[in-house]
Amino acid sequence: MIIFFYGEDDFRAKKKIRELKDRFLREVDKSGGSIEYLNGETTDLREINERAATASLLASRRLIIIEDIFSNKNKDLLPEVAEYFRAKEKNNWDNIVIFSDSTLKNKKKMGHEEIVKIAADGRDKPLGKKEKSLFDFLSRQKFTQEFKKLNNSDLSAWIKKEVEARGGAIASRAVQILIGLVGYDLWQIDREIDKLLSFKNGAKPALTPGGAPLVIADSDVEELVKGNFDDNIFALTDAIGARNKALATKLLEEQFELGANEIYLLTMIIRQVKVILQARQALDLGQSSRKLVAEFKINPFVAQKAIEQARNFSLNALKIVFDKLIEVDYKIKSGQGDPAVLLNLLISRL
Repeated sequence: MIIFFYGEDDFRAKKKIRELKDRFLREVDKSGGSIEYLNGETTDLREINERAATASLLASRRLIIIEDIFSNKNKDLLPEVAEYFRAKEKNNWDNIVIFSDSTLKNKKKMGHEEIVKIAADGRDKPLGKKEKSLFDFLSRQKFTQEFKKLNNSDLSAWIKKEVEARGGAIASRAVQILIGLVGYDLWQIDREIDKLLSFKNGAKPALTPGGAPLVIADSDVEELVKGNFDDNIFALTDAIGARNKALATKLLEEQFELGANEIYLLTMIIRQVKVILQARQALDLGQSSRKLVAEFKINPFVAQKAIEQARNFSLNALKIVFDKLIEVDYKIKSGQGDPAVLLNLLISRL
């Protein structure tokens, strides 16, 4: 049996592989001695044959997991692998091989989809003839699945399902804030869910008096989840606050080119402008950065940056920018426009 998983979402792919491995351990070989792992980037046909052909004294079948073989520098290997396993299938071969590759994805082009490979520089490249020969063989297998990156709607549903599976619940708005702060990185979202549930429920799930699980609220996410702040976000909020349209547009486009999610960007900008507002109010009251950190529980580095930015703006100017950001946030959440268009429109109207 040959199984093929591919796509950018390696979190769900690896989770599926783990489930299959656990099933193999339960039903075939409890010792795990019949499970083999191969690094597809460096393997060759000799190693594949040694691992796949070797009989096990402990189990009737073997499980071979081969990851990222399409990144192997020896492209001649790929059609050889296809031919090797094609022959194995004809001989009623009984072992299980799982091919997994996160560098492949289907991309829409001219009204249809084509398979491409994500290169080291992040660009999409069509498959070469030898790469396509292996992909065509693997994609025709009965058990083939592409793990695409989840869109906002699917990711929201996934987060709610994961929280519920772990004995908790999460408010819808809290889900959107979590996505906004973390982006679409399931690895980090998975860790944040565990952290939030631990905070709400302790070591074991705790129930409310009515028997329902405690709910992760907006405030929990805002307090516990740290956004991926970087100097570019500070520079972007600086440019927006200063009404420097040209620079703000340039920095926004750079973030898009780096793959930043629009909702993530908007959430980060709103959060930072809110901090700058608090800093401006603190300055107007004669308070120090230490007071700002203590009162609003802000990271000292973020607080210092916010105070530096706040010195450049009046409180009224910051309130105007903040109100416009909230308006854009509402339109995005209510489906009244494309996030990227709305952000660029906001900058153009500063």
